[in-house]
Amino acid sequence: MQSELVARLLRDAGHEAVLVPIVTEGDVRPVDMSPGEGVFVAAIARALLEGAIDAAVHSAKDVPLDEEPDLVIACYPERADPRDALITRDGRASLATVDRGATVGTDSPRRTGFLRAARPDLRVVPLHGNVDTRLMRLDEGKVDALVIAAAGMDRLGRGERIDERLEPGLVAPAPGQGALAVQARRSDHRLLDVLRALDLPDIRFAVETERLVLHSTGGTCRAPVGALATVASDTFSLLVGGVNSDGSDRQIRVIQGRREEAHDLATEAGHRLVAEVALR
Repeated sequence: MQSELVARLLRDAGHEAVLVPIVTEGDVRPVDMSPGEGVFVAAIARALLEGAIDAAVHSAKDVPLDEEPDLVIACYPERADPRDALITRDGRASLATVDRGATVGTDSPRRTGFLRAARPDLRVVPLHGNVDTRLMRLDEGKVDALVIAAAGMDRLGRGERIDERLEPGLVAPAPGQGALAVQARRSDHRLLDVLRALDLPDIRFAVETERLVLHSTGGTCRAPVGALATVASDTFSLLVGGVNSDGSDRQIRVIQGRREEAHDLATEAGHRLVAEVALR
């Protein structure tokens, strides 16, 4: 679905685009295996380096902070709802009204920590797979609820199943969540020119600022760190959050400044999280 969106943008601009499906480690890992850094990206990036494909479409939140030097994010063409979403079998619930002791499925340490901070009585259990797989396990009764990225539901046309879109001040989104990142070979100048025409500068600014927070904590894209930047003319607002896995150590704050201050403020915010929160 993400690749289709980018292919459509390219076709609308008069270019040819052929989709090449690639199975990643994250798609086939055993049900009890926790995902590592880059599991949804590595196989696609390898195909790009080997010339099997010319461009790769990733969820920006999954792109490792230490990128392959021969590759570059050519454009951030779109950002959907960056929030996380609560989904139950019956619908019409909220995080506040989910039954005490309910099981909630997620494979994210960040979501786990913030959920436990908000509702210590809930039982958060590992659950991964694509969106359809997670919904199937929910409907089969494997868990009572899911917390998943709202963007994934919306892009699949399943947004009506969302019970509650969780506010960032409650569950801080992963840096880059909801944004698409299109990667290409650094040496492919012709294609880079084509892709850069699709780049949305405000989204690039927001995603890069959010990822800078994560980078300055020393964490990976699996770290229990959230960040969400919003842009207004020459100023920005940056929500930054960190939590530990049991939810007992949680912090969320909002920083505001001018665009030219973003690097320093985001870096400082990440360092402050490390000093004040046990990010594990």
